[in-house]
Amino acid sequence: MVKLSSQEWQEFVKGCSDSHILQSQSWGELKSSFGWTPSWFVAGDLGAQVLTQNLPLGYKVAYIPRGPVSASGPVIDHSDWPLLLQELDNYCRDHRVVFLKLEPDLWEEDLDEGILPFPGFEFNPHSIQPPRTLVVSLQEPEEQILARMKSKTRYNIRLAARKGVTAREISSLGPFYDLLLGTSDRADFGIHTREYYQKTFQLFHPSGACAIFLAEYEGIPLASIMVFRSGERSWYFYGASSNKHRELMPTYLVQWEAIRWAKEQGCQTYDLWGVPDQELDTLEEGFTARSDGLWGVYRFKRGFGGRLLRSSGPWDRVYHAPLYALYKIRTRLQGGN
Repeated sequence: MVKLSSQEWQEFVKGCSDSHILQSQSWGELKSSFGWTPSWFVAGDLGAQVLTQNLPLGYKVAYIPRGPVSASGPVIDHSDWPLLLQELDNYCRDHRVVFLKLEPDLWEEDLDEGILPFPGFEFNPHSIQPPRTLVVSLQEPEEQILARMKSKTRYNIRLAARKGVTAREISSLGPFYDLLLGTSDRADFGIHTREYYQKTFQLFHPSGACAIFLAEYEGIPLASIMVFRSGERSWYFYGASSNKHRELMPTYLVQWEAIRWAKEQGCQTYDLWGVPDQELDTLEEGFTARSDGLWGVYRFKRGFGGRLLRSSGPWDRVYHAPLYALYKIRTRLQGGN
């Protein structure tokens, strides 16, 4: 068992070709600028980036986003897991961690029904990352990817191009963030600060792990998205659009351009990142009538032909039961599950 430096973790993750972007050294560095402290642990060929955040009175919470990662085999039954967990326990107890939240990079469908995947952890529905998503396969030619989409989505992509909307990769944050501010005001949802997105772009863009795409019409910015890639996987995390010329469907064209970019980079999947945490039948029955929360984006994302998947967890390992009980009460009062 080894606690690694930032550079050593970066080298370790390079050997885990299928690891999630949230386990990258750059993600830890990003979060270190906004209230979290990253630490890195490896046991054999299994490792985890752990983020901790300070609480009052010297306590902390710890979080493993979409990890651990490994160069060999599924994490769920990895032989090095007990060793890694032992050192995580030691670290958490030494640093007065109330609980460790684990959101593994595993889909529910890959787990054996009725078997607790992480003994010693308890399921807690309060998640940090969206648990359910739509994942588009990029393994087929572009024509087949388009053919798998809803007919209306294909139509809207072609309509935008036919009407003169253009979509391209850009190298500056300005147009993206300006659109994001407008979307936030219009839709009344929270966004990060400009500094957060700027830091994100500075950390991920130079290595080709992040790109910003912009859709325009006659020089007017209409829609922009920020997407990420790691190994053979890609993710759409952040997006924004203008109220102008919505009839020209710029959001569809800019998303298609990002999908094409991800495929050109060798990615096999494109994760649309976040839809309502409901079963498919419920989503399909309700998306035409609901626009609250993530329902509005589900109406849009469903058209791209992705597969509905749900991540396993979250799972909490408790070190201070009384304070953990207070945390659960607080999340319920704040509207969590």
